[in-house]
Amino acid sequence: MATFTSSLPQELLDQLAKTALELKIPKNKLIQKALQRYLIQIEKAQFAKSFERAANNPEMLEIAEEGLEDWFQILEDLEKK
Repeated sequence: MATFTSSLPQELLDQLAKTALELKIPKNKLIQKALQRYLIQIEKAQFAKSFERAANNPEMLEIAEEGLEDWFQILEDLEKK
């Protein structure tokens, strides 16, 4: 595991220490869990944003519709078997 050093406002450090004490976990583990969750939230927001961009792009909509048509054809072919 790598070491990372950073400066934080005193208020945030106090809140970190209090919360870590209440949860009975080391401060570094609390920071690690919080950062992991935050990065997942960013990733989800970027994913949602990409769908918003695609929804406003006529070419992307056409590609998606073509893909759906292919998918329905595959399903119909499977039902015939």
